[in-house]
Amino acid sequence: MTRPVPDAFAAADILAARLSTPTAGHTTGRRQPQSLGGGAAGIALLHIERARAGHGDPATAHAWMSVAARDALSAGPNATLYFGTPALAFVTHAAADRPEKYARALADLDAHVVTLTRRRLAAAHARLDRGEPPPLAEFDLIRGLAGLGSYHLHRHPDHAVTSDVLAYLVRLTKPIAGRDDELPGWWTEVSPNGAESPDFPGGHGNHGMSHGIAAPLALLSLALRHEVAVPGHTDAIARICGWLDAWQQDHPAGVWWPGYLTREQVRHGRLDPSRRHRPSWCYGTPGVARALQLAGLATGDTARQRTAEAAMLGCLRDPGQLDRLTDTGLCHGTAGVLQTACRMAADAATPDLAAELPDLTARLLTQLPDEIDDPEFLDGATGVALALHTAGTGTGPLSGWDACLLLA
Repeated sequence: MTRPVPDAFAAADILAARLSTPTAGHTTGRRQPQSLGGGAAGIALLHIERARAGHGDPATAHAWMSVAARDALSAGPNATLYFGTPALAFVTHAAADRPEKYARALADLDAHVVTLTRRRLAAAHARLDRGEPPPLAEFDLIRGLAGLGSYHLHRHPDHAVTSDVLAYLVRLTKPIAGRDDELPGWWTEVSPNGAESPDFPGGHGNHGMSHGIAAPLALLSLALRHEVAVPGHTDAIARICGWLDAWQQDHPAGVWWPGYLTREQVRHGRLDPSRRHRPSWCYGTPGVARALQLAGLATGDTARQRTAEAAMLGCLRDPGQLDRLTDTGLCHGTAGVLQTACRMAADAATPDLAAELPDLTARLLTQLPDEIDDPEFLDGATGVALALHTAGTGTGPLSGWDACLLLA
């Protein structure tokens, strides 16, 4: 727990009220209803969290869930934690504040998500058997098995499919058999947008929480903290941490990690300081620092934990870094840094991070326009309201909504 910030809670109330009634404007265009990132499913999370905290109407949450489920749910190749059947399963699990609530719906959704996950695992292992590098969408949080694994860990940690995802991630961290370079097993031959590009000859190694190896690290660490482990589990954590240690960059304001590496940077063993990403959840130091803090907590490595917390503290105390946050949203804006900071502060070895939360919250409040046109979860008003709700209550989310960010 951290100290509540009353102004944050009041602002969350206002934003939630503006999103209280499902309308066509919130569910058209790219904001498909069954999308967690940009549709009704994501907006439902806000009202679920508020209802579970006693500050919202469960009927409002149910109304948004109904919109999210109004179309045939995808369980095909485009289904991910952020879209289709897994997204609705995540939202429904978040809303189930007692075992019998939504039990029948969850049982049906789980059957589809388990089948989907096993299909993805079979394809991933076949790719590994061929000795080929992975596509980002195989293992990342937004589209891949790290995201599906987060759902399974929180929904049914003792299920075999949860262990199967973790076992795959262990295998992912090993060098690909037959390769004569020193690149890690998660190195991909494409650019960060998932496509081949002449700007990324030889591909790249992605460190971000949204699309990179920070998500598998966070999931493996969270599982270990929940006493869910598979053979090679701690070795996999150590391999990822070792790679990130090798690319840790020093700075007067605090250490940082690049969002990704190119083949040329690895070849030369150095990095231009200008490659430092803004301090975001998706690619910047905050997301990587949370993954490393979780790794330290899971393995009892207090030195790693303190390094991660100091890196986050450096971001929060560096005006030059914070001024690069020109967006308000969860993905690459101030709300994402705030939610990450709240989670890190609650687990931190010292009160220093918690002491920075009021100023960070005030920064976000000053950034808010009178109206936020975008209602969505990742980039819009819903995500901002959820982060402000966390800061305003001073407690971790009761619904576990930020498990889809792998912050918990």
